[in-house]
Amino acid sequence: MVIKRGVVLLRPIDALKEKLKTVLSGERYVHSLRVADLSVILARRFGADERKAETAGILYDCARDLSFGEALKEADKFGIILDDVTKNSPGIIHAVIGEALARFKYNINDREVLDAIRYHTTGRKGMSLLEKIVFIADYTEPHRDFPGVGDARKILEQSLDKAVLYAMENTLSHLLEKRMLIHLDTIDARNHYLAQR
Repeated sequence: MVIKRGVVLLRPIDALKEKLKTVLSGERYVHSLRVADLSVILARRFGADERKAETAGILYDCARDLSFGEALKEADKFGIILDDVTKNSPGIIHAVIGEALARFKYNINDREVLDAIRYHTTGRKGMSLLEKIVFIADYTEPHRDFPGVGDARKILEQSLDKAVLYAMENTLSHLLEKRMLIHLDTIDARNHYLAQR
């Protein structure tokens, strides 16, 4: 926030936060703030653009509180053709819709930021630095508490790529155990990381 001649001017990121606060639950909004903060820290550590990291970290879950039916309607409205896995996965569809909302509702036109939002759940082959940062910031933000998150945080202290690979493999194990659909982008991303090693 900037005060100029008695007038309060919101920084662009603050304006995004104010807008986002009206569409997310309180818990989801605070989670997004934590992901944005961690994204900035990781951007600083790994040499990514901090402003882009904060923007993507704030908006990455902007469609998360839509019901599955609402998300399908938004896909139709934006002319998004969903693959079969996404059409049947509430945990994935919000990322696809989130990219469209970021572009058309929040006026984000930076491809890097939009891709970080789009692939924060599945990952993909050849992820950009920003995509990896938002992906792992969501996975490891300080209030996350699930089996493996502590290990992911320790690995992240040493290597971003190894932490992303660990998170993907841990997620794949969870999805297999629960007999849930797995998106091919995640499998391609994991295979890509393994092939690079």
